[in-house]
Amino acid sequence: MAWAWLAVAGALEVVWVILLKRSDGFTRPGASIACIAAMAASFWCMSQSLRALPMGTVYAVWTGIGAAGGLFWGIGMEGEPLTAVRIAGVALILAGVAALKLGS
Repeated sequence: MAWAWLAVAGALEVVWVILLKRSDGFTRPGASIACIAAMAASFWCMSQSLRALPMGTVYAVWTGIGAAGGLFWGIGMEGEPLTAVRIAGVALILAGVAALKLGS
């Protein structure tokens, strides 16, 4: 169950980073409030996973999901560039996340 909590926490991290962009520096109230709520929910889910998984693993996986999700959203929805270097970078992040899962 701890890994499920961590997956949800990572997905919520992607949500809040998207909302952070949409908040325009916290100048848009609706997006700002939604962003803060998603942050809180993400941290709560992460705290649940920390009950059973090592802290270093949880934090690395959580940030890895957020980084990869943010990159994919940026490329797919925000028109950010898709380059070989960016794909290689996210592949390394995902490989690290997989290695941490195998090692836990």
